[in-house]
Formats: sequence, C-alpha cells, structure tokens
Amino acid sequence: MQFRILGTVGVVVDGRLHPVPGLRQRSLLASLLLQAPGVVPVQQLFTELWGENPPTAVENALQAHVSRLRRTLTKAAGREAGARALVTHAAGYSVDVVPEDIDLTRFRSGIRQSHRLMEENDLTGARQLLEGALALWQGTPLGDAAIGPLCASAATQIEEEYLSALEDAYYLRIRSGEPVRVVGDLKRMTIAHPWRERITELLMVALYQSGRQAEAVGVYNAARRRLVDELGMEPSPKLRQLFRQMLNQDPGLHRSGALLRQLA
Repeated sequence: MQFRILGTVGVVVDGRLHPVPGLRQRSLLASLLLQAPGVVPVQQLFTELWGENPPTAVENALQAHVSRLRRTLTKAAGREAGARALVTHAAGYSVDVVPEDIDLTRFRSGIRQSHRLMEENDLTGARQLLEGALALWQGTPLGDAAIGPLCASAATQIEEEYLSALEDAYYLRIRSGEPVRVVGDLKRMTIAHPWRERITELLMVALYQSGRQAEAVGVYNAARRRLVDELGMEPSPKLRQLFRQMLNQDPGLHRSGALLRQLA
C-alpha cells in the first residue's frame, strides 16, 4: 500500500488509486502522512480538522473520522493491511508506513540524488532522476485537504520544492543543448511566477543560445520594469550581471561551464 499526497490525497494499491472519501478524512490522512512515522497528538488533529471551531464532542468526532479512514484503508488494501496501517496511541495517532511508500518521500529522494549527480557533473543521470521525481506530481499538493495549519504550511513548502525542481530540470535541458525546446515553457512560467528571477535568467539564456539575443534583452527589460514599477526595486546583481554579459556578447554564455556558474 502506497500513499499519494502530491495531488489529491489517496491510497494506491497494486497501481490503482483509491480515493479517500470525505474532506476531513483526507485531511486526517494527510496530517498523519506528513509526520509519519511520528505520532500526531489529538489536540493538533483537532486544530487541523476543525480549526478554532471544533464540534462540542470533538473527541468523539475525531474517533469517528479515524474509524471511517480505517475502513477506507481496509477496503483498499484488505483487512489486515488496513487495520495495521492506522495506529492508535495514548496521545494520538500515526500511520505505520515505509517512508518510500509516500510519493513525497520518493520525490524528495529523487531531487537529492539529482543534486548529487549535478555536483559530479553527471548531467544525464541528474536529468533522469529529476524527470522521474517530477513525474510523481499529480496536481496541487494535498489537493483540498490543506485546510489546517500543518497541511497548509506543508503544501506551500512542497509547491516551492516543485518549482525549484522544475527550474533545475530546465537548467539541465539547456545544459544538454536543448535551449530552443524550453523557451515556450519558460515563457509560461515567467507569466505564472513573475518574481522568480531564476526563471527569468533561464529564459534569457535559452533565448540567447537560440540566437534570439534581442528577445533575451527584452525579457530582462520587461522584468526590470515590472520590479521597479510594482516593487520599487532593481533586479538582483546576478541578473544584472547576466544582462551585461549579453550586451557584451560574452562568448562564455555559449559554453556549458560558464552556464553552470551562471545558473546553478
């Protein structure tokens, strides 16, 4: 039995996704998975599921959701596995799960291994690991289950990790000699995430290496105007340096080693 939280929270058995019915059941499972194999105290679960407005008999309400979730797990994985997965403790509840059976754990492991290979200059291996990790992504992390502070905070953090991994993937594709193929994706990302300067840097270099130097300069000018007009600040020194290199037609911008120093 595996668990998915990189998207709508669910249970995967033999490659088949089993949805978890009920918003609070999904939030309960997500809370337990985020702290697995640790025990999540009942007080924290009260806050996670009901916020500042818990029901009068909140203990009974939580136990009811635990029972429903246990039935869901049993239906998906069988009586023995389902009963064993959700563990009751004196102070709270936990999920008995191997870390690698949670997609978030596999995602983070793939990213860490990819970074190690990048440091060793194994670009092919790093790219394969990154693409495998990104393939685990199935939508907004935790889906609609991020209703409490623990899950909401985790969803924000996971989203940031995903965007950083995407940036790394585009960086590796440029390093591998595919700048033309990433221009469209990077343009869309600059629209969706206008304040992430690394995306702007990557788009500028992809355009420059594709022979579209004027467009690369235009991307910088547009980003600078946006920063000055909306935030009252100049681009970072790193972005300004890249812009000057392009104006000077620095030949190093066409060499992978220089690109590594610029964008890693």
